[in-house]
Amino acid sequence: MRFRMRLRFLVIVLMTFLMSTGLMAQGTIQLDKKGFLESVVNYEENANEWVYLGDRPSIIDFYADWCRPCRIISPYLEELAKEYGDEIYIYKIDVDKEQDLARAFGIQSIPTLLFVPQKENPQIHSGMMSKEDLRTVIDELLLKK
Repeated sequence: MRFRMRLRFLVIVLMTFLMSTGLMAQGTIQLDKKGFLESVVNYEENANEWVYLGDRPSIIDFYADWCRPCRIISPYLEELAKEYGDEIYIYKIDVDKEQDLARAFGIQSIPTLLFVPQKENPQIHSGMMSKEDLRTVIDELLLKK
């Protein structure tokens, strides 16, 4: 019993270390309104201007658990988040839980993806995208490769 507890503790410490050093790729990041206002854009303070708060480009996925296309695209986003690692953030916002955010951005269909370059205005896309199309947008629009 003690061995298992020590092993769990060691695994948690190791995973925390790897995540903090960037040696372990981070997946998508779930955001609520508070996290969005702190990490992406505080549209309540800057209602007339887009002021991106992130330190790297991002994709924001507005989705719902019941949405079939959302469930299809979700693994693509997870894989791309790990593949691109520290180059981009991929955020997920559940429109059923975060209705204020969905309303603020006029989300009427899902999935809706907001592509946020570092120093440009975001671009929006509604509907499905293949993993290859997502990769192309990341490389050309977000990372300028």
